[in-house]
Amino acid sequence: MSQTNLSEQELIRREKLVKLQEAGVNPYPAPLYPVSHFSTDIKEGYTEETKEQFTAVCVAGRIMSINDKGKVFFIKIQDSKGIIQLYVKRDDLCTGEDKSFWDIVIKHGLDLGDIIGATGYAFITKTGETSIHTQTLTLLTKSLKPLPVIKRDEEGNVFDAVTDPEFRYRQRYVDLIINPDVKNTFVKRTQLINTIREFLNAKGALEVDTPVLQTIPGGAAARPFSTHHNALDVPFYLRIANELYLKRLIVGGFDWVYEFSRNFRNEGMDRTHNPEFTVLEWYTAYKDYFWMMETTEQLFEKIAWALQGTTDVPLGDKMISFKAPFKRISIHDAIRENTGIDVSDMDEAGLREVCKKLQIEVPGNIGKGKLIDELFSATSELTFIQPTFVIDYPVEMSPLTKKHRSKAGLVERFELIINGKEIANAYTELNDPIDQRERFEEQAKLMERGDVEAMFIDHDFLRALEYGMPPTSGIGIGIDRLCMLMTNQASIQDVLFFPQMRPEKLD
Repeated sequence: MSQTNLSEQELIRREKLVKLQEAGVNPYPAPLYPVSHFSTDIKEGYTEETKEQFTAVCVAGRIMSINDKGKVFFIKIQDSKGIIQLYVKRDDLCTGEDKSFWDIVIKHGLDLGDIIGATGYAFITKTGETSIHTQTLTLLTKSLKPLPVIKRDEEGNVFDAVTDPEFRYRQRYVDLIINPDVKNTFVKRTQLINTIREFLNAKGALEVDTPVLQTIPGGAAARPFSTHHNALDVPFYLRIANELYLKRLIVGGFDWVYEFSRNFRNEGMDRTHNPEFTVLEWYTAYKDYFWMMETTEQLFEKIAWALQGTTDVPLGDKMISFKAPFKRISIHDAIRENTGIDVSDMDEAGLREVCKKLQIEVPGNIGKGKLIDELFSATSELTFIQPTFVIDYPVEMSPLTKKHRSKAGLVERFELIINGKEIANAYTELNDPIDQRERFEEQAKLMERGDVEAMFIDHDFLRALEYGMPPTSGIGIGIDRLCMLMTNQASIQDVLFFPQMRPEKLD
């Protein structure tokens, strides 16, 4: 960025930088700094009884406020855990007649956003605030851009935050600095993932990795991103799902495998969709979708307890109960309850008439399965606020699912719907290679009709099934949407560090 495009504040900060350097102060010293305590360690641990433990502390953090009292400065710094106040007295930092450090660094060199380190001892000020009586202060990083203006109360809590999503998502690094609750959301996201790992590992599951670049985008009905591999001179796709690779591992002899998969789908973006997203998938041999429902209930209960300390989780103006068991209803019954129409025996023409009657616009190139999916999405999905297993889907909707053991034309599948959105999708897996080939061929016909989300035929996966895959149940859980639920966020962008956005136009 040229000097002509800098704001007045940015120019002033650069002038300060030059003056510091001319005075022999390195504004970007070597990174080793012996931090001994975090802000919360001191503020929560310091008492009259424990003060001997805090006679020598070393802290570091970003300057969030400066209160100039002449020969004394009160500086509040923010570290990774919170905010603490430094009591900085000129006569403690400067000995004799030489006050140059005070004048150059403290008085005229520091700005909000600078990162400093301090040593000293903890004490409580006359106003009752636990602080650090500073004995040495070191400039660790000079900030050249001013932070957005926010308002805090006397304890440092933000009560007037920056809310512009364009700014917050594009400059997440600043968002994390000035909006403390944002950092808490991402801490809980990691806690959520760790809780899932602990749950699965305790049950004997094995975490694995599968390819992100795939020659065939399989395992889901979705539009892929495509690329080209120069060395092999072949097209590749970013994975839309890892399902078919995990099933190959079940064929290979593993009983329970799982993966946190970064998936990519070249589709729309809204408050619950991002083109790059995280899904947990696991596959377990010798289990079915009834077992999977029970296990999913156990997992979601555990997550709620770990993150919220209760199975009742607030979401906007609602309270979501993750107490098992969850409601179960077939997709046909769900549509019938909400429309009064029984679609269970209808063909494609009949379904199109129903869509027309209900004023649901549908493409002309989709088949029976997608039509039922459109009907469910338009009439029923949003009605399920509390966790609900929608079960027993038509075979046309589920190319990778085993046919229902007692209901003709259906498959053993469920979707877990919470707050009107799909959070998980699970099957009793199809392990009949002949049936699977026929399903893939039906998908190929849909692709010929122009359905860009229809599945490719994966001949290697069919070959794997021909070696024999044991009876298996599998599930995919949308981690981003689950995190939204568990942290009370209304937009998927608020649980992604760096959501996709149009490129920024910079001067």
